[in-house]
Amino acid sequence: MELKTAIELRSSVRKYKHDTVPVEVLKELVRRAGLAPSVNNAQPWQFIVITKKELLVELKEIVSKKVTGLFEDAADAEKKVIDAVEHFSTFFSDAAALIAVAQAPYEALIDRVLPSTKLNHEDINRIRNFPNIQSIGAAIQNLLLSAVEFGLGGCWMTGPLVAREEMEKVLGVEAPYTLAAFVSVGVPDEHHAHRPRKSVDEIIRVIS
Repeated sequence: MELKTAIELRSSVRKYKHDTVPVEVLKELVRRAGLAPSVNNAQPWQFIVITKKELLVELKEIVSKKVTGLFEDAADAEKKVIDAVEHFSTFFSDAAALIAVAQAPYEALIDRVLPSTKLNHEDINRIRNFPNIQSIGAAIQNLLLSAVEFGLGGCWMTGPLVAREEMEKVLGVEAPYTLAAFVSVGVPDEHHAHRPRKSVDEIIRVIS
């Protein structure tokens, strides 16, 4: 499959068939994710692939409980919104796999001269608009496009992070790593009509 085709076919898939995905395929998705560019080639990522159904259900329950607790004082009129938030944060339990993406701190070249300045690593990270997070995003995009090539669907998820600490404990994520995002993966059980996209003329500005 050409890269152009994978890019054009990719969409966020939230409904999956009960088919399993071979571990070899999941491993290949992670391998390609690890080829993404990263700040200072720090490769600040770790991927935890979860296919055990009981664990997926346990993680769903953890996230559901957290969402419910955060919005327990919501008005009745807001319940439908809360239900939607819960659904979009927990549908991963129906996927063949959930890939948890953890990130670690990185050292940038400029960090070596920080002791002689009034800045610290967090200051530089903020000024550079969090290149560690940008690195994670690049890895996830590699993963999602590769999933399309294998005839799979995936969805980039951050909703489950409402229960970050609880999930880190269950998944054994320890310092210096912290959970950064999730990707659900499986065989699509729905046809996706792509949502409207802005035209190139709307998103480009050429300075020549």
